[in-house]
Amino acid sequence: MEIIQSIVLGCIQGITEFLPISSSGHLVIAHELIDFSLFDDLSFDVALHLGTLVAILVFFWGDIRAIIVAFFRSFANWKLREDQNQRIAWFLVAATVPGVIAGIALSDLADSAFRNLWLVAGLLIGVGVLFLVVERFSRQRLDIANLGFCRSVLIGCAQALALLPGVSRSGMTIVTGIFFGLSRQEAARFSFLLSAPIVFGAGMKKMLDAASAGISSDQWMMMLAGFITSAIVGYIAIAFLLRYLEHHKLSAFAYYRFALGAGVIAYVLLR
Repeated sequence: MEIIQSIVLGCIQGITEFLPISSSGHLVIAHELIDFSLFDDLSFDVALHLGTLVAILVFFWGDIRAIIVAFFRSFANWKLREDQNQRIAWFLVAATVPGVIAGIALSDLADSAFRNLWLVAGLLIGVGVLFLVVERFSRQRLDIANLGFCRSVLIGCAQALALLPGVSRSGMTIVTGIFFGLSRQEAARFSFLLSAPIVFGAGMKKMLDAASAGISSDQWMMMLAGFITSAIVGYIAIAFLLRYLEHHKLSAFAYYRFALGAGVIAYVLLR
């Protein structure tokens, strides 16, 4: 039974980590509706995070390798104006800083006070409205190599808001990128590349916490099932969203968020 729970949670993590519908919001809702004992297991949380990290690294390995090489090359040969990979590398660094600061400052609140169904419902609906408004008025003309440091930092600030369950890290970074003039695909690409250091950092922190708490031998199979499932499903979710955004707006995700938010409100009122 616990293996099935691991696979289900791996699917939830893999889909909602990358689609703009809020992974933390879905896990809060699932935790309320279903008695999953694994939710509070740090080692299992590590497995899910590392699975989604693997999905990012495998899908974007060519881009990530080029960006890392360009980042270190910039220290010896600073050519941001001519080298677009150097620019992208430093834009990603600038965008990562706000999320790191917010994660350090607010991680305890994110694990406790923010896990409220009313808050989740309100943010699901509110961010859905933001999707429709930004799509209506945006002018998509930039690629990420021309994003600039100021816009990168502001996208990073939007990413920091994803500590609130119901916001969606990918949703906020994509819609903020679109607002600043990125095409939908470029906004999603920047969002996924930006998620790599954040997911890595979160996974390493949880791994240290789990190591200090100890991992029993019977947890390894559950961890492996969750890891493999979140990696495979996460890879599929990335590929799907990039292809979907070639020809479609964020509207479908906004309407899904409205329906889910309304369902959560109905559940709270009727329970």
